[in-house]
Amino acid sequence: MAVWALGINHTTAPLDLRGRFAFALDQIAPTLHGLRQSLGTSSCHPGVETAIISTCNRTEIYCAGEQPAMDHTLGWLAQSGGVSPALLRSHSYTLEDSLVARHAFRVASGLDSMVLGEAQILGQMKDAVRAAETAGALGTTLNQLFQRSFAVAKEVRTSTEIGAHSISMAAAAVRLASQLFEDLGKIRVLFVGAGEMIELCATHFAAKNPKQIAIANRTLERGEKLATRFGGEVMRLADLPERLHEFDAVISCTASSLPIIGLGAVERALKKRRHRPIFMVDLAVPRDIEPEVKALGDVYLYTVDDLATVVQTAQANRQAAVAQAEAIIDAGVQSFMHWMELRSPAGETGGVVPLIQQLNAQTDEWRALEIARAKKLLAKGEDVDAVLEALSRGLTQKMLHGTLAELRAGDAEMRAQTAQTVSRLFLRSQSKTPHNGL
Repeated sequence: MAVWALGINHTTAPLDLRGRFAFALDQIAPTLHGLRQSLGTSSCHPGVETAIISTCNRTEIYCAGEQPAMDHTLGWLAQSGGVSPALLRSHSYTLEDSLVARHAFRVASGLDSMVLGEAQILGQMKDAVRAAETAGALGTTLNQLFQRSFAVAKEVRTSTEIGAHSISMAAAAVRLASQLFEDLGKIRVLFVGAGEMIELCATHFAAKNPKQIAIANRTLERGEKLATRFGGEVMRLADLPERLHEFDAVISCTASSLPIIGLGAVERALKKRRHRPIFMVDLAVPRDIEPEVKALGDVYLYTVDDLATVVQTAQANRQAAVAQAEAIIDAGVQSFMHWMELRSPAGETGGVVPLIQQLNAQTDEWRALEIARAKKLLAKGEDVDAVLEALSRGLTQKMLHGTLAELRAGDAEMRAQTAQTVSRLFLRSQSKTPHNGL
């Protein structure tokens, strides 16, 4: 099996381009179906395994099949995002075989994240794998790749201090707000959305005891649950434009495909606030807040990419942990590639598993033939001991026929090599047990 991956992330593609390729969790199954159908149109790529990981900072496609189809995968993704293959290629990375494993292990371990060592990506990967499995797109190879990724990530987090010095996006948002407002205990904070990232941000802001916390969400039930936890109020998303002026800080992260806070709404809010500043953080990909808002004089708008400079701190303290993590990942990659080699087609280097399967099938066939012959003899009234003797002799002859033929064939050097192999395979117990019992 070949394994390949195609992706864009915060280091290779700008925010708006990443937004074109963002897939919500409930979109993964139909998207995988479309990708597999696309790959299935070529007779060269039947039964391709696929998985998609899509977060604020990355979209990655993982595939496994008989032959790599990198160009086809890139073309399909470019079409789904409405861009040219050339543009996508200039902002993407492509990986094959061991490089795929290394990348997946680094992503799961938080080494490829904007926030070094952050743990959220591991949960996002597990969600993506479950979605692929539910969609019937995951096979043995990719399942093995991701399960090993999770195991490596666990070892990295338990054996190193990779996450000890990291600053999360949520903490970074609080730090930026503290630079704008002298006392966070006097501000009103609005959270737009009710997902995991908003929950993290609300937890960090709630620790500063702000004057008010409000949750705006499309579905009130989920919003109420989060609001109750932090002693806040809940509001409908539709009421947001009319109430935006009430809040000093707005943190938004929804799965909307279009901006939900427009330039006009923010301008009206500023007018009602008599141009008191508003701190805004847009953690969504695609954007929740129209980018033009950033140009307004009394608005301090930050995106996920803007937070990168805030979270890249304490680099020196992380280096030892990173080196330890990379060593764990190296071992994981070697183990995965060994597993892949064992499953190579029979006859290829390292292709042990298919050969074992063929041997088992052949011996099962011989055994079935001899058992069938023995049953016929017993039915005819033959002596049981004689039948068992014939059965064992028949099996032995079938199993040794090819070996004995090889011992008699070829030149002297070839026969000597075969004799060594046969001794190692069939006479192992005799060679390990000294005759004198010592």
